Amino acid sequence: MTDIAFAWSALGGDPALLSRVTTVERPGTLPSRLPVRRLARTCAGVCALAAAELAAHRTGREAPGVRVDDGAVAAAFHSERLLHTDGRATVSFAPLSRFWRTADGWVRTHANYPHHRTRLLAALGLPDGAAPEDVAARLADRTAAGTEEAVYGAGGLAVALRTPEEWRATEQAAEVAARPLVERVRLGTAPVRALPPLDPAAAPLLPAAGVRVLDLTRVLAGPVATRTLGLLGADVLRLDAPWLPELPDQHADTGFGKRSATLDLAADRATFEELLSGADVVVTGYRPGALDRFGLSPEALAERHPALVVAQVSAWGAYGPWGERRGFDSLVQVATGIAVTEGSSGQPGALPAQALDHGTGYLLAAAVLRALTERSYDGGGRAVRLALARTAHWLTDGMPYDAPETDDPPGALHLAPDAWLAEADGPLGRLRHALSPVNFAGGPTDWARPSAPWGSDRPVWP
Repeated sequence: MTDIAFAWSALGGDPALLSRVTTVERPGTLPSRLPVRRLARTCAGVCALAAAELAAHRTGREAPGVRVDDGAVAAAFHSERLLHTDGRATVSFAPLSRFWRTADGWVRTHANYPHHRTRLLAALGLPDGAAPEDVAARLADRTAAGTEEAVYGAGGLAVALRTPEEWRATEQAAEVAARPLVERVRLGTAPVRALPPLDPAAAPLLPAAGVRVLDLTRVLAGPVATRTLGLLGADVLRLDAPWLPELPDQHADTGFGKRSATLDLAADRATFEELLSGADVVVTGYRPGALDRFGLSPEALAERHPALVVAQVSAWGAYGPWGERRGFDSLVQVATGIAVTEGSSGQPGALPAQALDHGTGYLLAAAVLRALTERSYDGGGRAVRLALARTAHWLTDGMPYDAPETDDPPGALHLAPDAWLAEADGPLGRLRHALSPVNFAGGPTDWARPSAPWGSDRPVWP
């Protein structure tokens, strides 16, 4: 319980509620040299506890008991891999999203989205239709650090492989380590749209029922957080720019419990402001500062809507020399030395799941739920901020461990997930999906709505 107590404290939670949590440990799940299983269990556990706390407040009853099962957690942390659409498995990474040898080491690129692929190839002086072997040949003559800077300079994504010691020596690592796991800031105070009491006999008990969440996130931590809020009864409306469609499989995996709409924030400010005025929560997951021109910084939002809960997630944190860089879980693993720790025989490795994304996503949902509980007492808006790199620092430097958690090869799954899978028919077809690991007595076990086609809803509150 030490890890859960630490994370619950970082969220500002009442330590007396920790007695409501029980765990089911299953050795062999999420095998890794780092304590990934503990991190995953902790993040899911505090999210469930935050949901139970809000349920207790809205029912006037004691907080329901929370049960965290390693099997359910492991399945959920592989949700994007376990999803099947009409029997078809998903494709997690595009051909140019991988490790490459350079003249002096390794670099990892991320090019799942077409615009990132185009920018990567342009930075390498290659045509848009270049094949992986062309990229390999070009990178073989370049340095890893030089490639990182050139690709980022072109708006693409590439990170040089660093050892843990090399990462700790960087200015960005020092900035990350100096921050709390969950940054929590009080914003303004204003009358709050009251959430009605909940019937304690309701089945399922939905602690976020009536909460309106404006979802401005992409890949993967932010969508995991808002998917979880949707499970708990929130009305989640995801907004995307019309010219930036989501990857279909990714949308199907993270779209459960949500509506999906498109909106040009610059051209249709009136609609956007109307959505903001009716929202309880705004969750953003874009590169820090990217949405500020639309008045979406916490400070600007607090001026117009002081009772909002503003939740932000980024790769590197909104500070330090990398504060404005784009990033993804796989790249954070490479920069922070995790890929070296998980590697073998001179080859870089990876965690057994995108645990930084999923773990940070559940922490973000927990922070939103706790902010809603706090706001219900004092009417104060809140800003909460998390970063994948800060979660990585917790995994590598904040969770003491004496030896690898497993002797199995890095990346081994050891997962028999059938008990934690379900199927649902919807407009995207028959979806086999992982159930949520957020479990408390009387709470929901599955989403009320399956994923809908991207951009198929109107940008309005019901």
